[in-house]
Amino acid sequence: MFSSALKSFTSNISANYTIASTPTSVCGAWKVYDGKKKSTGKAVSVFIFERKSLDPQAGGLGPRSSSSSLRKVHDEVIVRVKKESNLLARLRHPSILELTEPIEDTRSGGLMFATEPVTASLAGLLQDKDAQEKVGGVAGRPSRFVVQDENGQLQRRELEIDELEIQKGLLQVAQGLEFLHESAGLVHGNLTPESIYVNAKSDWKIAGLAFAGPPDTTDTSSNIPPISLSEVLYHDPRLPRSLQLNMDYTSPDFVMDSNVSSAADMFSLGLVMLALYNSPHTSPLKTNSNVATYKKIFESSSSYPSSTNNFLSSRPLPKDLLTGVLPRLITRRPGQRMNAREFQQSRFFDNILVSSIRFLDALPAKSPNEKSQFMRGLPKILDQFPRSVLEKKVLPALLEETKDRELLFVVLQNVFKIVKSLPSGRRVFIEKVIPKLRETFISPKGSTNERDTAKEAGLVIVLENIELIGQSCSGKEFKEDILPILHLSLESHTHSIVDKALNCLPTIMTVLHFSTIKHDVFPVVAAVFSKTSSLGIKIRGLQAFVVLCGGSSSSSSEDMGDGLDGAFQSSSHSTKANNNAVLDKYTVQEKIVPLLKAMKTKEPAVMMAALAVFKQVGRIADTDFLATECLPVLWSFSLGPLLDMQQFQEYMKLIKSLSTRIETEQMRKLRELSSNSNTTRNNDLMNVGSTDAFFDSNGNDVGGDDFERLVLGKNASNRTTDMLGDSLRPQPQRSQSSRTTTPVFDWSSSTISTTNHNNTNGVNLKQSHTSNFAQPSSNPPLNTFAALKPTPQLSAGIGNPMTNGFSAMAPMQPSKPQTPQWSTNTIMSSYNQPQPSFPIVPPPQQSNPTSAFPQFSIAPPPAQSRSPMQNQYGKMANGASISSQKTKTGLDAYESLL
Repeated sequence: MFSSALKSFTSNISANYTIASTPTSVCGAWKVYDGKKKSTGKAVSVFIFERKSLDPQAGGLGPRSSSSSLRKVHDEVIVRVKKESNLLARLRHPSILELTEPIEDTRSGGLMFATEPVTASLAGLLQDKDAQEKVGGVAGRPSRFVVQDENGQLQRRELEIDELEIQKGLLQVAQGLEFLHESAGLVHGNLTPESIYVNAKSDWKIAGLAFAGPPDTTDTSSNIPPISLSEVLYHDPRLPRSLQLNMDYTSPDFVMDSNVSSAADMFSLGLVMLALYNSPHTSPLKTNSNVATYKKIFESSSSYPSSTNNFLSSRPLPKDLLTGVLPRLITRRPGQRMNAREFQQSRFFDNILVSSIRFLDALPAKSPNEKSQFMRGLPKILDQFPRSVLEKKVLPALLEETKDRELLFVVLQNVFKIVKSLPSGRRVFIEKVIPKLRETFISPKGSTNERDTAKEAGLVIVLENIELIGQSCSGKEFKEDILPILHLSLESHTHSIVDKALNCLPTIMTVLHFSTIKHDVFPVVAAVFSKTSSLGIKIRGLQAFVVLCGGSSSSSSEDMGDGLDGAFQSSSHSTKANNNAVLDKYTVQEKIVPLLKAMKTKEPAVMMAALAVFKQVGRIADTDFLATECLPVLWSFSLGPLLDMQQFQEYMKLIKSLSTRIETEQMRKLRELSSNSNTTRNNDLMNVGSTDAFFDSNGNDVGGDDFERLVLGKNASNRTTDMLGDSLRPQPQRSQSSRTTTPVFDWSSSTISTTNHNNTNGVNLKQSHTSNFAQPSSNPPLNTFAALKPTPQLSAGIGNPMTNGFSAMAPMQPSKPQTPQWSTNTIMSSYNQPQPSFPIVPPPQQSNPTSAFPQFSIAPPPAQSRSPMQNQYGKMANGASISSQKTKTGLDAYESLL
C-alpha cells in the first residue's frame, strides 16, 4: 500500500523525462526547461508552474478574514492554468503549440506539462532585443539564449527578428487565429507577445489560452465556459500580472462594449505588430491594468493608435503595413476590421520570400509536378533568405522531402547550397543533414540493396559535394557516416558514379586516418580496379593508386618529374598534405604492383596511367624490388605495340631513371661492404693465431699452474718435475730480452718467414706456414706429455718441427721415410695411438727477439740423458739439411736450442 501511495506522488514527466536543472526562459507564470524522453531521446520543453508564485508580496495581505477569499482566488487561478493545457491537448494545428504530455501535479503542489521544444516566447525575444539596441543601436546582434544540451553543456541559440521573420511569424499566427475562429469556434481573449512561442524551427506558435472562450454570437453549444469579462477585467493586486489579462493588448470591445468576438483578437494582433516595430518593443497603449485609464485613452483620437499619428510608433512602419493592414486592424469598430483569412491575403505578405515559405508549409499537399518546379526554382532565391530562416525553416522542410526519391536530386542540390551559405554550416550538417543522408542511402542490415536510379542521382550530388562534406565533418564522423555511402558508390553498377567516387580520393585522404585508408578504402578501390571492364574506370583506378601512393591527382596526367635521379627533392604541397595517409611500402610492393602486373589491356591511355603509378612506386619501393619486379614489367609495357614514340620515350626515361638509382644504390652498398670486409680481414689476420691470451708480458704461461694442478692432483708450486714427468734441473736466469717472444700457431693465415740471425752455430733456419687456416691435428698435442726420446735410428726423412704441440703438415719428399721408434714413459702408458710417420725436427736456434712472430718448441731432455738424436736433424720442409752441432755441450747446448 505504501508503494502505491508513493507512485501516486511520482510525476510521470519526472519519471520518464530528463529535465535540465536550470530554466531556458520564463514565460509569464511558467518556467520553461529543456527535457528529453529517456526511452526515445526525443527533445521536449517542460513547463512548470510553482504554486508559491501565487503568494502575495510583503504587505500585500489584508486582514486575516480575507484569507478564505484569497484561497478562492488561488483556486480560480489554478483552474485557469489547467484550462490552458487542456485546450492545448484538444487543439491540433501547425500554428498551435503542440502538447506532448498532459498537465499533472508536482510534489510541491505545482503543475507541469510538456510540449514540443521551444526556444523562447516572443516577449522574451523583444526584451532581449531592447537590451541589445540600447548597447549596439538598432542593428544589434541576434538574440541569444543560453540553453543546456543533452550532455549538460551550455549552448547558445541565436534568433534574429528581421523583416522576413516578422512576416513569416505573423502569417503563422494569422493561420492559428483562423483555425481558432473558424474551426474551433474560440476567441483567444489575451493575444500578447507572452502567448506566442518560437519553437526550435523558428516557427511562431499560439499558446496562453487561459482566457479563451466561445464568442457571444456562437450558435453551437460548447463545454468551454464563456469569458467572464467582469472577472477578467478586474485587476487583483494580490496576484502576479502574468496571471491576469494584459489590458495593454486588449480590444476596446472587451473594455468599452463588453462584447466577445473574434474581431477582438484581430485588434490585439494589430497591437502585437506595432510592438514588433516599436522601440522599445512594447504596446503603444499604457493602461497600467486599469479600466478607467483604458477608457480615457480612447476618448481622444490622438491618444490611441491611428493612421493620423503613425499608430504611435517611434519608428517608421513598412508601407504596406501602414496603408493596407493596420488601418483595418486597429480601429474602434469591430465590423471595420479584417478577419484572419483576409489578413493572410493582404499585400503585406505579397513577396516572393513569404510566398515561398507559405508554399513550403503546404508542400506535402502539393502535386509532384508542383514540387519539382518549386525545387528547381528555389536555388534562385535562396540567397535572399535570412540565414536564420534558411537554417530553421527552409532546410528542415527540404530534408523532409528526401523521402521522395523522384525529388532527391534537386532537394540535395538545395540542401548543400544552404549548408555552404550558413556560417554554422558545420554544426547544421552534422546535426541535421548527416542523419537524413544515412536514412536515405544506407539500407538496414539484412536488406538487399536493389538498384535505384533515383537514389543513384542523389549519390551523384553527394559525391559532387564531397569537399564540403569533408570540411564539415571530423575524421570519426566521416568514417562512420559518409564512408559507407562512398562504399555504396564504388559498388554501383553505374560507371559515372564509380568514376566520381574514385575522383573523391584526394579529399578522403585529407580527412581519414592512414589505417582507415589502408584497411577500409584501398581494398574497395583495388576490387573495383581488378573487376571493372571499363577502360575509363581502369584509368580512374590507376589515378587513384597514384593518389594512394602519395602523388597528386594531376601528376597522373601531367609530367611532374619522376624524381628518381638518386637525389630526392622536396615533395609538392599535395604530397605533403597526404603524407600521413600514403600507403606503406609493404602495401605498395605486395598489393599495388601485382595488380599492375596482372593487367591485360595494352591501351595507350591505360599504359600511360600505369606509368604514373610506377613513378610513385619508384619513390617508395626498395631498389632490389625495383630491379627484380618493376623493371621487367616496365620493359614489357614499354614494348606495347600501341604506344607511339613519345609514349615509349616516357617509359624509357623512367626505366633509365630507375636503373640509375639501382646502380647508384648498389655501388654504394658494395663500397660499404668492401671497406667493412677489408677492416674485418685485417683484424682477423692480426687476431687469429695470437697467444696473448695464454701468456703474460714475460712469456710465461698464464694458466699453466691451474692446468698442472688439475691434471697432477697436487700443488704445482712444490713439484720438481714437468708435465711429462722428467726431472728438470734449475736453469740460470736469462735476460728479459731473450725471452720476449710471441708464439705463432700453425693455423695462422699468413705466411711468415723467420730467420734466426743470432744462431750461435751459424744455422739459418726458415719456417714456412701455409696461408690457409690449418686445422689442428686430431692427435693430442705432444707438449702435454713428457719429453720425447728419439731412438738412434733416425732417418734423414722430411718433416716440419712441432710448434706448440701441433704438427704443421708439409708435403712429403721423395726420400724414404721410416717410422721412428720413440721411447717415453708417459706416451706409452697414457696414450696408445699411432704416431706420425715422419720424424720430428728439433726446435731451431734462439730467434731474433725483434722478430714479429718468434717460435717456441718442446724442451729437449736433460744433458745427462742425451742421445745421438740431438746431433742429428732431419731435412726441413723446404728440403734444406741442417748439420748436427757438436761445439757446445751441456747447458750451453740446451740454451742454444732456445
